[in-house]
Amino acid sequence: MTGRGVAGGADAGRRDGALLVVGDVVTDVVARHRGPLAAGTDTAAAIRTLPGGAGANVACWAAHAGCADVRLLGRVGADAAAWHERELVVAGVQPRLVVDPEATTGTVICLVDTGAAAERTFLTDSGASLRLEPADWSDALLDGVAGLHLSGYLLFTEPSRALARVALAAARARGVPVSLDPASAGFLAQLGVDRFLAFAEGLDVLLPSRDEACLLTGLAKPADAAAELSRHVPLVVAKAGADGALVARSGAVLARVAAAPTTPRDTTGAGDAFTGAFLAALLAGADPEEAAAQGCRAGGEAVRRVGGRPPHREQERRGEAGHRVGRGERTAVSGRGGAATVSGDGGSATLQAP
Repeated sequence: MTGRGVAGGADAGRRDGALLVVGDVVTDVVARHRGPLAAGTDTAAAIRTLPGGAGANVACWAAHAGCADVRLLGRVGADAAAWHERELVVAGVQPRLVVDPEATTGTVICLVDTGAAAERTFLTDSGASLRLEPADWSDALLDGVAGLHLSGYLLFTEPSRALARVALAAARARGVPVSLDPASAGFLAQLGVDRFLAFAEGLDVLLPSRDEACLLTGLAKPADAAAELSRHVPLVVAKAGADGALVARSGAVLARVAAAPTTPRDTTGAGDAFTGAFLAALLAGADPEEAAAQGCRAGGEAVRRVGGRPPHREQERRGEAGHRVGRGERTAVSGRGGAATVSGDGGSATLQAP
């Protein structure tokens, strides 16, 4: 991963040091159902509770891809701090988790249609995750760091947006390159394109999804959108799911990288897997096209799993990807009277519409 303006250029090469990720740590409740949800009644689903969050997922996938020193700054509630710290450590990540004195850990309900595309829809309660603030930052966090990655979710609340600005300025002052994944087309639309692009001017690498790239530019074709964004940010890598990825710099698409063949089971975290593996490869000295190829392979691995994290050794010994809600997988998602309830044999979680 190289400094601003030379990403993948003649000065590219291995950078010794850590990857620091700043971003969200949340609890994912993944409900896998087949076909449309039945409004007003029950829909059978298999439900699991898993560690998640875009920032945390990126950190775990970077470690899984071989980055030996991955660090994560995030904010959680006291309700799940110990569990999240343990899951990050066993994944090879060094966590610095700020425990919020008031808010609970963020929770995301992931509704995954188990049809051919395994597409997912998120219901998000950010909780403590986006209450990161400048007081949670210390410039000492950059000691020994070769690359800083910011989760785009940080830009969607004022306290965490202020933290992102402080972290970006500190990295710029030290010559540490900074990457960002926009994270959510829906939240981007609420933030506003102009506000996002003003922040992006300080970045070295931007990793949008196809939809995010098109939203940020107003262009219909992902290749055109990636090329246009690379006029604002030196290196743009647009993730296009089953269509692979586009690598753009200086207003032109330089490479189209094919996706890895796979059969999707759950697309939750596929973009995070790409980003983590891509950044690990850049730090190891790969050029952007090869790093994107490694990102595509990680994305292909991710969609074969349930949830947004890679396997770790403890899970592989147990032969499971996470723990289930309740005592089994005979579960249901239902919605009545403005509330959405995800229920299992042993318990339920309810989202009440405002």
